[in-house]
Amino acid sequence: MGYETRVRRVVRVLRPEEWNTWYDVLELAFGGVPESPEERSLYESLTETERSLGVWDGDDCVGAASAFSFRLSVPGGALVPAAGVTMVGVAPTHRRQGVLTSMMRRQLDDIRAGGEPLAVLTASEPAIYGRYGYGVGTWAVALDIDTSRVRLTVPPGTDGVRLRLVDPEEALAACEKVYAELVPRRPGMPARQPGWERLGLLDPEQSREGASPLKCVLAERADGRVAGYARYRVKPDWDVTGSDGVVRVADVDALDPQAYAALWRYLFEIDLTWRVEAGRRPVDDPVLHLVTDVRRAQPRARDQMHVRLVDLPAALEARRYGSPVDVVFEVEDAFCPWNAGRWRLVGDANGASCVRTRDAAGLALSVRELGSAYLGGVALTSLAGAGRVTELRPGALAEASRAFAGDVAPWLPHFF
Repeated sequence: MGYETRVRRVVRVLRPEEWNTWYDVLELAFGGVPESPEERSLYESLTETERSLGVWDGDDCVGAASAFSFRLSVPGGALVPAAGVTMVGVAPTHRRQGVLTSMMRRQLDDIRAGGEPLAVLTASEPAIYGRYGYGVGTWAVALDIDTSRVRLTVPPGTDGVRLRLVDPEEALAACEKVYAELVPRRPGMPARQPGWERLGLLDPEQSREGASPLKCVLAERADGRVAGYARYRVKPDWDVTGSDGVVRVADVDALDPQAYAALWRYLFEIDLTWRVEAGRRPVDDPVLHLVTDVRRAQPRARDQMHVRLVDLPAALEARRYGSPVDVVFEVEDAFCPWNAGRWRLVGDANGASCVRTRDAAGLALSVRELGSAYLGGVALTSLAGAGRVTELRPGALAEASRAFAGDVAPWLPHFF
C-alpha cells in the first residue's frame, strides 16, 4: 500500500517492468545525459526492485529512490547490515513539493522494519541530507602527483615483489580475494555482494576522456600468491617539450606495505607519463608517507559517505570502542523519533550495550552527529568545537571522543 503525498501522488515499490521509466527519471534529475549502455545495464542488474521506490503523479514517475543491501565494516571488524541509499532523484517539474521528503520517510520506515541499524549514502548535494539525520562519516583524498619532482621512499623488501600486468577480467577473482581480506581491517568498506565485483571493471569508452582502456597489475609474493593489485588508465598527451601523459588510478589495494609500495612505484614509473591522478583515497593513505614531497602530491579532501543511525541502540552495540566508555547521550532525532531521548552507552574493545535511561545526560547531540562519529573518522570533540555537541558532565566529551576514535580512518572505496 502506498503512502499518499497529494491527491494524485503515491509513493510505492517499483515493479520490475517499470525499471526503465524509473531510471529515466534519475537520468533527467542528474542533467539528462544518457549513461552508457554498459553502466545502465550494470545498475539494472544491481537494482533491488523490492527496495526501490517511485513517486507517481497519475501515470508519470516523478521521483526515484532505492537502497542496496550492504554489510558494512565498522570499528572492531564486524560486518553490520546497512542500507546503501542510492539512485535518488526528483523530476525537475516536481522539485520543492515534498517528493524527496516523502521518499525519505517511506525509505527509513522500511529500513527500520527490515532490521538494518544503519543507512549510508554518497551525496550529490551534501546540504540535502542533514535534515534527514545523515552526517558525514567518511572523507576521501584526491591526489595529483607531479612524478617528475616527487619520488617514493619504499620499505625494505619492496624489490622482492613481483609485478604482473594482466587482463582485468581474468584477474577479477584474485583482486576480489584481496579486497575481501581488507574489509574488516578498515571501517566503512562494504563487503561485496554478488554482482558488485563488476563495478570495478566498468569501463565505458565515453567515460574515459581519451584515456586507455582499464589496465590491471598484480603484486605477487615469492610463492605466487597475490598480495595486491592496481587498476588504472593512461591518458597520453604531448606538448612542445615531448610526452606529457597522465596515469589515472582507479584502485590500489594491498595486503602488506611492500606490495603496496611496489604498486605505487610501478604507477609512478610508467613511460611517457609525468603525473599520477588518484581520487577517493583514504585520508590516512600510506602513500602520503611514501612520497618525498607531500605538498606536490596536492592532497585535497572532500566528504564521501554520509551515515544515518536508523536503530540507534543496535548500531552503537554493533561496533567496538577504542577505550572504555560509560556515557549518557541526550539524542535529538525529529525525523526518526524512536531514536530520540536518553541512551546509556557502556562499551569497550570487547563489546557494548546501549539502553534507555533516566540518568542525567553527559552529552547532548543530534543523531546526525552520532552518524558522523560512528565509524571513527570524525571526532566528537571536533563537532563540539562547532557547537554541535554539548558537554553536560565534565569529562564526558573527552571520554566519548576517545572511545569512538578508530585506529585507521574509515573509507568507502567506491561510489554506489
